[in-house]
Amino acid sequence: MPAMITCFYCQHQNPPDALVCSVCSRDIAIPASLITERDQLARKRDALREELRSVRAQIDALRPAKPRRDV
Repeated sequence: MPAMITCFYCQHQNPPDALVCSVCSRDIAIPASLITERDQLARKRDALREELRSVRAQIDALRPAKPRRDV
């Protein structure tokens, strides 16, 4: 038996093929286009984070080393 889908709003357990909650009538199905967009945005975010890490490393490499203070 397929897993039931929990409504995000009222926590009611609905059949896996339900588009709306049978109790509160709120949408529970996520359109495929939104899932695709979310995945694309997550990939873009990860690429930008990696680029930011790389640029920060380059900036750190260009900074002069701080002189050591012997105590």
